Amino acid sequence: MSSPLLFAIASLIWGSTFWAITLQLGDVAPAVSVVYRFGLASAVLFAWCLARGQRLGLPPGAQRWVMLQGFFSFALSYVCTYTSEQYLVSALVAVLFALMVFWNPICLRIVYGTPITWRTWAAGMVAIVGVSMLFFHSIAAAWKDIIGGGAGTFLFGLVLAVTATIASSAGNVVVTKIREKSSNLFLTMAWSMLWGTLIVTAWALLTGQAFTLPAAPRYWMGLLYLSLFGSVIAFSAYFTLINRIGSQKAVYVGVITPVISLLLSIQLESYRPGPLEFFGMFLCLASVAWAVRTPAPVRKAAINLSTVPEVP
Repeated sequence: MSSPLLFAIASLIWGSTFWAITLQLGDVAPAVSVVYRFGLASAVLFAWCLARGQRLGLPPGAQRWVMLQGFFSFALSYVCTYTSEQYLVSALVAVLFALMVFWNPICLRIVYGTPITWRTWAAGMVAIVGVSMLFFHSIAAAWKDIIGGGAGTFLFGLVLAVTATIASSAGNVVVTKIREKSSNLFLTMAWSMLWGTLIVTAWALLTGQAFTLPAAPRYWMGLLYLSLFGSVIAFSAYFTLINRIGSQKAVYVGVITPVISLLLSIQLESYRPGPLEFFGMFLCLASVAWAVRTPAPVRKAAINLSTVPEVP
């Protein structure tokens, strides 16, 4: 499958998953819904590997990296995402995930010492201005609520969403280490999702969250969509892209998904952003697009043959 097609698959599916998560909120604790989602997704992936006659063991040294990816990508990131959508509109969470374009280079700098270009820093500053404009009214209202003795739940949701984006970027960096140990994408994904499921299960049990099974059809429809499409198919496409073109380019998916998520939120969640929010969103996405744009190659000056000395 070509890289542009993989890019389109991941973008279109993840653009809708932020809204699909809202189908699972209410009757079931967010962490428990994460357990159901990635428990089902990992079972499907393990079954697929068995059907292809593959052994389920990983090469020596791979399991610790897979476990680390499970913690960042499928435990911390998604518990924070699900919980944040209890307080934020799904489109706003999606816009924050576009900031992974900046978190990824920072993580690569920390882990591998990869230099960060001036373009990334400059675009990051513009994105911060855009996000500030996007959330200005909501943050002001939340701060006023806190001063008045309220809980300030919007700010709590905002912190959780930002934490989710940083955790996802950390998970992207770990993917590179996993590929050095094993080239079996589906098997390493299955183990990563299983580890993420086990970690979140332990967290849910320790915090006393009930493992309920809701009767609402929309919950199960959302679960199936998020497990099969949002997890198995989209992550397969995305991690394949990381393997082919690197995490700094694969994260371009984050430029497209907020646009799709915004359209769905306006249509399905009655989200009505004002001029300030629209301009802030424009600045944020424009800065991301600028950061990931590949500079045009510098043309080398043509050699003037008349100045080349003759070979004796």
